[in-house]
Amino acid sequence: MTTIRQRRVGKGTEAAEDQPSEETNVKQDEKIPPDPPGGRLWNVLSITVGGIVAITLGLLTSVYVATLHENDLWFSNIKEVEREISFRTECGLYYSYYKQMIQAASIQQGLHGLVYDNKTESVRTINILERMNVYQEVFLSILYRILPIQQYLEPVYFYIYTLFGLQAVYVIALYITSWLLSGTWLSGLLAACWYIANRVDTTRVEFTIPLRENWALPFFAVQIAAITYLLRTHLQPAQERLTLMIVFIATFLFSLTWQFNQFMMLIQALALFILDCLDMLPTAKVTWLYIIQISGLLLVCVLQFFNSMILGSLLISFNVSVLIARTIQKNLKKGGLLNRLGKLILHVLLVLCLTLLINKFIKKILNLESDEHIFKFLKAKFGFGATRDFDANLYLCEEAFGLLPLNTFSRLSSTLLFYVYGFVLFLLTVAAVIVAFRNLSITLLFSSISGSNQVQLKEKMEEYTVTLKPDAAYSLVHTVLFGCLALSTMRMKYLWTSHMCVFASFGLCSAEVWKLLLKCLHLYTSQRTQVIKYSIPIITLLYISFKFWPGIMDELSELREFYDPDTVELMNWIKSNTPSTAVFAGSMQLLAGVKLCTGRTLTNHPHYEDKNLRERTKQIYQIYAKRSPGEVHGILRSFGTDYVILEDSICYERRHSRGCRLRDLLDVANGHIMDGLGENEPDLKPSVYPRFCEEIKKNLPSYTMHFTRVFQNKTFHVYKLAKHK
Repeated sequence: MTTIRQRRVGKGTEAAEDQPSEETNVKQDEKIPPDPPGGRLWNVLSITVGGIVAITLGLLTSVYVATLHENDLWFSNIKEVEREISFRTECGLYYSYYKQMIQAASIQQGLHGLVYDNKTESVRTINILERMNVYQEVFLSILYRILPIQQYLEPVYFYIYTLFGLQAVYVIALYITSWLLSGTWLSGLLAACWYIANRVDTTRVEFTIPLRENWALPFFAVQIAAITYLLRTHLQPAQERLTLMIVFIATFLFSLTWQFNQFMMLIQALALFILDCLDMLPTAKVTWLYIIQISGLLLVCVLQFFNSMILGSLLISFNVSVLIARTIQKNLKKGGLLNRLGKLILHVLLVLCLTLLINKFIKKILNLESDEHIFKFLKAKFGFGATRDFDANLYLCEEAFGLLPLNTFSRLSSTLLFYVYGFVLFLLTVAAVIVAFRNLSITLLFSSISGSNQVQLKEKMEEYTVTLKPDAAYSLVHTVLFGCLALSTMRMKYLWTSHMCVFASFGLCSAEVWKLLLKCLHLYTSQRTQVIKYSIPIITLLYISFKFWPGIMDELSELREFYDPDTVELMNWIKSNTPSTAVFAGSMQLLAGVKLCTGRTLTNHPHYEDKNLRERTKQIYQIYAKRSPGEVHGILRSFGTDYVILEDSICYERRHSRGCRLRDLLDVANGHIMDGLGENEPDLKPSVYPRFCEEIKKNLPSYTMHFTRVFQNKTFHVYKLAKHK
């Protein structure tokens, strides 16, 4: 089992300072009077300083996480096999394709090996570029081969430095988003500092480097920053076209680098849909964003050899349904309050029904079942009936897919982030409710007034009523929806906590937020708003600096070392004592490391988005169930297995409670009662066979005729399978 031990010594702008507030019931762009020369110069200076601060913070974050990674593992000093073992579970699988491309005789042969891969799943040839999101590994490997850096930089460092460099992009994008929302780069500075101070809850890149989300989230942050700018009023046509192009590129790269992109963008599409229905976003821009999501995903589908899981995604069905429903209901935003509410309810029902029908039709045509495990998991998670489905329970029992732990909020509160976030969320939610109600009820009033009088009435109302800019409205709904996702599934918290930094810093530095609060308290003056807008963020920054700077310095000075001798011994034995064509069976997590470190063929692996692979994995895992040696041998040989690796940490698992241990999941799926004290469902029966992984170690004749132990240490037992005719 991999551990980390203490290292042994002795080894060698204020660019838009006060943006003009706009009606949420979006109106046509108006001409803005030019800034005076002095104001223009100040804006240029402020943008320059803010940009320098953004780049500096991004680079510092990149260096920070790279240093933490080095200090945790002593990465520069450990052996190559130890470096590869440190890429745990699916991380090792993804990195293995980068290594494979680097070691190929040519780029063409490397690509051919990925398109016609017969080592990732035994007795089966699969297209890796279709099944997995590994274009980033392909691109990096080609870049490494053509750049003159081989003599100066090892392939593994080129890979990890690229990921750490993307963290700089991530932080800069968060910084810019907060700056755009608030109008001051002080907000961006605060967002970046909160991101760093809450690193445990905002990123895990330093110990899961090749994970798909570490590639994708920086591009998602760039997309959100571009959408924030797009939703501003008074954009010139050229600015709008350029911003739409940035949104498209970022959406495409985000979709290309993460298999769960469709679910994240579905939540984003829901946010756009809600705001569009409430007349809080310009409809034309929302339409463009729907089209960009569809086109970006379809382009990825083409690159992934028409991956059916993408074509059958809910996102495409939903966006198409919204566009169709909007065409059918052309007068959706006309009429009085009750009339509009009735139309909205019908609109929502129409979109929902169309989405389900289109999605069902596509899946029926394509015979698509790749994502069914996700919906089984969601059904069981939210209490729509208990399940004995092995795949669903495998997810349900993992902590990463459980509810967000309460101690997360105590950590976020220690930096004041959660307190500020809650404060800003409450204020803007109240403002959004008021604005939404006004937008739904105001149309009938304006329809009876002439055009010039409408403008005067709007301006008069703006003096006395609450307003919410489109970009702020989008940020509000975005953070609420992704917050719900994070609360329900801990693994997705990184999508929420990073935006939490942006949202809280924006609220703390926003003149509009303080203006709203001070007006409610009857304390509003322009001067007081400006003083609060700058003083409170500066005080917060000083608090974060004084409280967390010493801890960060201590963290950077703590030196540890990678230590996993049992796995290293196993990998070295496999490389030295088994043929290169040997096929290995075992746990998904371990086999990813076997492929990376030894290049041997696998029976199964951690990339779970394929029905056949899920069925195969369940069969392979019978090595930890109560089955006869003949049955297990037959199952393993049907997948061409030559060697099977048994792990004591799984066979005698104590990490999970009874009912969630892997052996318990297998017992229930097989209809057998579980081991240990506790209740069992009444229809479960005792197995006539003992547990295979325990009984095989006794070297009984019924086992030795099928399996011969060829390697053993404190953690692993390797058995060679007899090849009976």
